[in-house]
This record gives sequence, C-alpha cells and structure tokens, in this order.
Amino acid sequence: MKKLAFIFTVFFMICAVSAKDKNENQIRVGVLNGPSCIPAAWLIEKQSVNATYTKFADPQALLPKMIKKEIDIGFLPANVAAKVYNASNKAILCCAITGNGNLTVVTNAAGEGGINSLSGETVYVAGQGATPEYMFKYILEKNQLKPEVDVRLDFSLPTAQLPAYLISGKIKYAVLPEPFSTIAQSKSDKIKVLCDLQQEFEDYEGKGKTYSLTVMVVTKSFIEENPQLLNQFLKEYEKSYKWTIKNPLTAGQYAEKNELGLAQGIVTASIPKANYTYVDSKNMQPQIESLLKIFLDYAPESIGGKLPDKAFYYDKKST
Repeated sequence: MKKLAFIFTVFFMICAVSAKDKNENQIRVGVLNGPSCIPAAWLIEKQSVNATYTKFADPQALLPKMIKKEIDIGFLPANVAAKVYNASNKAILCCAITGNGNLTVVTNAAGEGGINSLSGETVYVAGQGATPEYMFKYILEKNQLKPEVDVRLDFSLPTAQLPAYLISGKIKYAVLPEPFSTIAQSKSDKIKVLCDLQQEFEDYEGKGKTYSLTVMVVTKSFIEENPQLLNQFLKEYEKSYKWTIKNPLTAGQYAEKNELGLAQGIVTASIPKANYTYVDSKNMQPQIESLLKIFLDYAPESIGGKLPDKAFYYDKKST
C-alpha cells in the first residue's frame, strides 16, 4: 500500500508540473467582439498556436484584465493603448497595427456631393472621444468646415443602431466604420457613401498615408517571460490576416461559427473594404504617431497627455 501510495504521489506531482508547464506556455488572448477580431477567426478556428481566446464587448471590459495580467494579448484603439502605456508605468506595449482607417460618411440623401455638402447639417458619429470623432473633425477642418459651427456632431446613438436609423430616414448622415457601412448599404439601395475619410486623409497627408484604427498590445510581463511564444503568435496572426484577405467567404463562416459578433454574410462582404492589415514593430511608429498627433491636438488627455516614447513599440530584435 505504501508503495502504491508513493506511485500515486509521484504521478500527481508529474501531472501538476505538466499542467503548470502547459499553462506557462499558453497565451491568453482577449478579442473584441465585432470587426476588429475578424482576422483572428482563422487562428481561433484552427488553433494553430497554443492559446485561449476570451471575447470582450469593448476595450473597457478588456483593459482591467490586461492590467491584472489575466490576459496577455489584446486589441485596442491606438489612442487607448497609448493612454494606458503613459498612465500605467508602461504595463502594455504595442506590437502590431491590425486595422487601418475604414471610416466613411454614409447618407440617404439624394444627389451627389462631397464633404462640403455637410455644411449646415447634423452628422451622427460612431464613437465620441475615439478615432471617428477626431478624424472626422480633422477632415472637416481641412475642408474649411468648423465642427459644431458649420457641421453639428451628434453622438447620441450607439454605432450598431446607426444603420437602422439611416435606412428608416430618421437621420440623414453618419460616420461609420466597417462593417456598419456595409450593413447599411446592404439593406437599402438608397444608402451611399458620401466620402471616404481614409481617402480624404491620404489627400491631405500624402499618397499612401493612412491612420490606425486597431493595434495589438501585449503586457510587458508576458514579453519578459515568453518572448519566443509571443513571436510565434505574431507570426501566426500575420498568417491568419493574409488568409482572411484571400478567403472572405470562409472567414465569414469561421467568424459566425465562433460567435465573433457578426453574421457570415456581413463579414464576407465587408472584408474587402475593412482595411485589415499587419504592420510590425519595425514600421508602425510613424503611422501610429500620425494619428496620435491628431488626438494630441484635440484631446491630449485621450492619449495620456503626450506621445508615448519609443519603448511603447515592441522591439522584436531585443528578444
């Protein structure tokens, strides 16, 4: 009996050590339900890297989990990532850009007309205090239109409700990201894009310039403890992004199957317009700073009062 007890003790010790090792070599990923997590659908479906995926409704739900080190990798708006970095003793770092600008002004108004036709109008904006607000204000001013003077901005409706209000005619104009612009247009042939804010941004900033809607962030502690595992995940995520762009139909199926917050048809239709990307640490700083400088002009507190220093950008070479 003593011998048998000893064997069981050794067995359970081995199991405990194995479980511990397994947990230490597993990445805990937080994804935001909706468009930003679509490029990760292949990763979630295929489980090509040892990771668990937890879905969150918004950045406000995800952030506390990352600060508490309960989530290792997450996806956030660039300004939110910068603010957390500046305010949390550099607790999270930015390791990639995963989504570029895909904001459009959508309307049910008849006739043609660009952004200057908004003079005297009310535009409903998806996201007060976020990229849609400040990018729209920036583009208005570049077109000699003063926000809240020439064009009134209304933030009273949730993003998900804006397509229905446009379709019903209750509102006339809205600033929408993908896939909500696609949703509106797919349900009514009266809905059209008045102007593409990405194109407007490129017109003023230079050909090929863009702004970042979503970035991937990682906790500093995870980088220090698991640099090789992080680099493996980044490699697999880039593969997943490239696959998504080439396979929108199957990506839509995976997104719906894994309950990522959007129907298959909408995901498939929006992928060509969603401007997903993968920009790694070597190239992302200038692009992110071009957006953060706009936040700095309009609302410095939204990025923590200053541009994050160079250490904000994960340096893969240092690992």
